[in-house]
This record gives sequence, structure tokens and C-alpha cells, in this order.
Amino acid sequence: MDKYFILIIPGLIMGTFARVHMMKSDYRQYPTYPRGYLSHFTLGFIAAGLGAVAVPALIEKEFSAITFLALAAQQFREVRSMERESLDNIEITEMVPRGTAYIEDIAKTFEARNYMAIIVSLVTATVIYICIILKINRYMSIFLGMALGLITHIFIKRMIHGQEVGDIADVKEAKITFDGPILKINGVVIMNVGLQNKRDIYLSNGLAVEIIPKDENAIVYLSNIGQRQAIQHNAANQLGIRKDVDEPELTPIAKRNSENGNIVMAITIMKPNIDALIEVVKGTPLLETSKRKPLDSVVGLRLMRSRKRV
Repeated sequence: MDKYFILIIPGLIMGTFARVHMMKSDYRQYPTYPRGYLSHFTLGFIAAGLGAVAVPALIEKEFSAITFLALAAQQFREVRSMERESLDNIEITEMVPRGTAYIEDIAKTFEARNYMAIIVSLVTATVIYICIILKINRYMSIFLGMALGLITHIFIKRMIHGQEVGDIADVKEAKITFDGPILKINGVVIMNVGLQNKRDIYLSNGLAVEIIPKDENAIVYLSNIGQRQAIQHNAANQLGIRKDVDEPELTPIAKRNSENGNIVMAITIMKPNIDALIEVVKGTPLLETSKRKPLDSVVGLRLMRSRKRV
């Protein structure tokens, strides 16, 4: 197998690079470092190795070695379970929980990134082997293989990035008012805030936004409770929240206007900045579990046509 190092080493490098490039700690603070980095780096390295070795195994007709790819797929499914369990365990420590839908989305993303490492290393090794068959210079073959591997990584990264709330809805500032103890946002009843000091906090440090869906599909996306929970968590996590564990009235809440499908949300933060809140809401990822496309169905199209006639 020594002669195949020219395939294995570049494939291993590119696959590992692809996984490391997708690994960062941001406002979600996950994966944590250095322990989280180490575990994900190790898994990415193993995934890249499997993809790189697959090509020499096929060339040598060692088809039994390919079964390791199936075994790896099973193990990477366990990665999803591991991430889900880890996030579930720390959910109770969050001032504003992520929600099960957001946790599941994060877990799926980590699983997919290991598959990406396999694909990138496999493409790199395959292109190098084809170039060698075509009698292209060895160094040029390595360059072309790594270049195609990089292009594959960029393509997959963009493909799995997904949409954000700002892609399907407009977000604008909303007005917080009180009708006695009843908190309202743009006329939508939110909840009963019994204590006067809590109402004063909303009036002095509270901000509110209205999320306006662009079409019927977006209305269904945003009606998902898990999607709204993700918006609330992102806003509280990035902007900070003016509440403690014994102040449930100050927990951000997003409610749906049943008349038009718009979502209104109020939050109390340390340093109110409406522009920052709007950007956070727009940047919240659309969860896979919330995606529905009623307009793609026959019934949905008929409903839209009937509304246009009216």
C-alpha cells in the first residue's frame, strides 16, 4: 500500500481541514474548547482517513474494507445521539432554553459534518488517482486533487448552511403597551404581568419586534413552536437578558397573531438596542423540523388562487 500514500495523505489532509474549518465556538458556545475541539477533531480525522483509504481499497479489490464505511456511518449516527444528550443535559442551566427542536438541529449538523469530511477526502483521493491514470505530473495531480477537494468542501458548506429567518420574513420594531396588567405587542395579547415593578422593567428596558412572513410557507415555518423557541434563545443569548431564575415574567415570549400569522416577541435586555435585536432575529437559522411547504401541495395552490380572486 506504500504506493498509495500519494492518494491517502492529501485526502487525509483535505478531509481533516474540511472538518476543522467548520469547527468554531460562537454565541452558542458549542462545541466548547479545548475538550469539544479535541473530540470533534479526532472524529473528523477518522472520517477523513476512512474516505482517503476507500479509493486504494477499491483499486486493490479489497471490497471487504468498504464495509468499514458502513460501520463508520453507524458510529457517526451515534455522534448525533452524543451531541443531543450533551445539550439536553445542560438545557436546564440555560436562562432561556434552546428547545428540543434546536438541539436536534444542532445534533444533525454535527453528524453531517463528519460525512462531509469523508466526501472531501474521497473526492481528493479519486481525482488524484484519475490524474495519475491520465499520466499527469504527480505534483500537478496532487494540486488538482486538493483543489477539487476544496471546491467540494465549499459547495457542501454552502449547501448545509440553510436559510435564516431574514430570508423568509421581514422584521421590524414593535410597540410594547399595557392594558392594566396585560402585556400587549402591537395589540396582540402576550401575558399577564401582575407586579408593577416588572411592568416598569418592560417599559424601560423592554424591546419588541414583529416578524412578518413573506408568504404562506413562511407563515407555517414561523408557527412552529420550536422555531420560535430558537429565536427567543438566540436573542437572550446574544443580547443578554434582564432576568433571573425566579423571574418568569421576564422570560422572552413569542406569540402568533392568529389574524395574519405574524409573530411578535418581547424581551428585556440590559442595554436596549433595537437594531441589534432585529439583526439577531433575522440571523436565527431556520430549523429543519419547522420547514413545511404548503404552497407546493395541490391544496395549497388552490387556496392561494382562491385568495387572489377574493
